[in-house]
Amino acid sequence: MVFALPALVLIGVFLVFPALWTIYLGLTDYRLTGLAAADPQVVGAANYTAALGDERFRSSFWLTGQYVLGSAVIGQAGLGFTLAWTLRGRRGTVRRVVEGLVLLSWILPGSVVAFLWIALLDRDGGTLNALLGTPGAAWLLDHPMLSIIVFNTWRGTAFSMMLYSAALENVPVSHLETARLAGASTLQRLRDVVLPQIRGHVLTNVLLTSLWTFNDFTPFLITAGGPEGRSEILPFYVYNTALRGGQLGFGAAVSFLILLINLVFALAYLRLLRNRREVAV
Repeated sequence: MVFALPALVLIGVFLVFPALWTIYLGLTDYRLTGLAAADPQVVGAANYTAALGDERFRSSFWLTGQYVLGSAVIGQAGLGFTLAWTLRGRRGTVRRVVEGLVLLSWILPGSVVAFLWIALLDRDGGTLNALLGTPGAAWLLDHPMLSIIVFNTWRGTAFSMMLYSAALENVPVSHLETARLAGASTLQRLRDVVLPQIRGHVLTNVLLTSLWTFNDFTPFLITAGGPEGRSEILPFYVYNTALRGGQLGFGAAVSFLILLINLVFALAYLRLLRNRREVAV
């Protein structure tokens, strides 16, 4: 217990206390300025009911669902598996170059990546418009959600690729070869041989990428939630209401709702994982 005490103190200071403080703030009308900043009053569940009744909050929740489904579940998980499956068993320069480029997009600082994507998608002199021959196309204004979905997919695929690459290494080559000799197509081998053996890895990857994407703030550097809130996912909504709008109590309540949604994700994963183990037994 004595040896674990420093770790427990750090957890209490940097995790438990902020979480409890956020819950308390969510029950008050605390603001950055004004009388409510000097003497906040407890308002109970008023912030939560106000958030759930706010059309802007519901819109942000819907946009966040699109963002997670598009960039985490379909984008990162799908592209990561495709790259891992394509590169399996390959050795040499091609694999090292592809893996290096994918990893580079993951390890670069978010601010640097955001600047690169702004330069890519800029309507005046942007690289994408130059390549497509579409001068003046305003990708960030006309397609803000698609822009940040593609951005986050490109940026986060490395984790999925590495996880699936490690999982595919554990799939016996003899099983795949037997299925091929039996006349199974590539799709059938994926469905009947590969996926049943890496299902746990798939669940883990989807959970982690979904949670990271759900709480991701980096795309704010590209669209700032605009135009007109069309890309304002929940982390942006909290920032705009709590810091820009000064409503810290309301923002804390929304943050706690986001925490509850994350817990639902995690509990669903644990339930699926437990069911898988029970079936395996």
